[in-house]
Amino acid sequence: MRFLVTVLFLCIFLSCAVAYDPLDPTGNITIKWDVMSWTPDGYVAVVTMNNFQMYRHIMSPGWTLGWTWAKKEVIWSMVGAQTTEQGDCSKFKATIPHCCKKNPTVVDLLPGVPYNQQFSNCCKGGVMSSWGQDPQAAISAFQVSVGQAGTSNKTVKLPKNFTLLGPGPGYTCGPAKVVPSTNFLTTDRRRKTQALMTWNVTCTFSQFLARKHPSCCVSISSFYNETITSCPSCACGCENKNKCIKSDSKLLNMVGINTPRKDNSPLLQCTHHMCPIRVHWHVKVNYKDYWRVKIAITNFNYRMNYTQWTLVVQHPNLNNVTQVFSFDYKPLAPYASINDTGMFYGMKFYNDLLMEAGPSGNVQSEVLMQKDKYTFSLKQGWAFPRKVYFNGEECMLPPPDAYPSLENSAHPSRVSISTLFSFGLLVFVVMWG
Repeated sequence: MRFLVTVLFLCIFLSCAVAYDPLDPTGNITIKWDVMSWTPDGYVAVVTMNNFQMYRHIMSPGWTLGWTWAKKEVIWSMVGAQTTEQGDCSKFKATIPHCCKKNPTVVDLLPGVPYNQQFSNCCKGGVMSSWGQDPQAAISAFQVSVGQAGTSNKTVKLPKNFTLLGPGPGYTCGPAKVVPSTNFLTTDRRRKTQALMTWNVTCTFSQFLARKHPSCCVSISSFYNETITSCPSCACGCENKNKCIKSDSKLLNMVGINTPRKDNSPLLQCTHHMCPIRVHWHVKVNYKDYWRVKIAITNFNYRMNYTQWTLVVQHPNLNNVTQVFSFDYKPLAPYASINDTGMFYGMKFYNDLLMEAGPSGNVQSEVLMQKDKYTFSLKQGWAFPRKVYFNGEECMLPPPDAYPSLENSAHPSRVSISTLFSFGLLVFVVMWG
């Protein structure tokens, strides 16, 4: 009995931990449906997606939202978005619905569509910023007119089996839940109205579901040691080892070599780690009261530009950041009493675009931090980060025993070994005469 209880506890714990991010414990994407009016056979709803994740955004080609209707609902029309397929609408004679599928798939419209097809916070190609980077751009919305549905709060059946691609797998959505109706203010802010009915769907991200290998790795170096600790070999898997291109290959001169594929398959530069992204952390200078770190992010994917990239670092001395050069910086503080996590991101129109692999495929900055004798020292790897995330996915760090060490940190171990040997020899002589 005790064994069964233990197994059940582990299963529950692991299933909850799969989509839990300790550096962003409350991060999620919330999808809100507000029923704004009733129609003769259904309702008109505004669907709003809010990205409450602090550092994980949705980049091109954007989000894809899906669900399953509870009854025989159809979509008469949409504003600000569209379904990818119409489905079988042959039973309709006069007016043909926008979509008749039981499980519609919805995507955002592209920028530049006609005004009569636009809706507020729509038409960005499905791209959504992270909440910590740009809250105003972390929202997407569209309007949908649903037919053959209920026409009151008691007869409407909530959609089921919500799915979200952002743009690839990784998100798991919970069931729709009825919540208190959303309140709205008129433009003059003198009158308050509310939705006729509101339900929410919460989607959380899991890196385990997104991919079986990391998508980035970390290399480190320091001024006090000539050793450069590179990324672990095959840190991101070696599936693309036979498809990679050397940096001096003539194939790079071919027209269209940098054009992305529909399946988003990468074209990587040949490296021992085979990662699309490498983050290099270099301890540059050690002052009396301060120290300086250089951070460089390199793109090894010839088919990918990273827009609105984010870099999250966990380090105990990030509570005393004095100045960040050529990157924007924001402390995250996922737990109020602990300030050891920060987010770096590019400055708009300057370096918020990380170009594809090549001479321009990198961005870099330096960070100046004030020392804190109670929480920080350069000894035993404290100069290096504990965790690194790029675009919301955790990067693989080198093993701790490969970190560059201070020169004087090696002597005690040799002295202790020689002392131990001498002591053992003395004991042997005493015992055996």
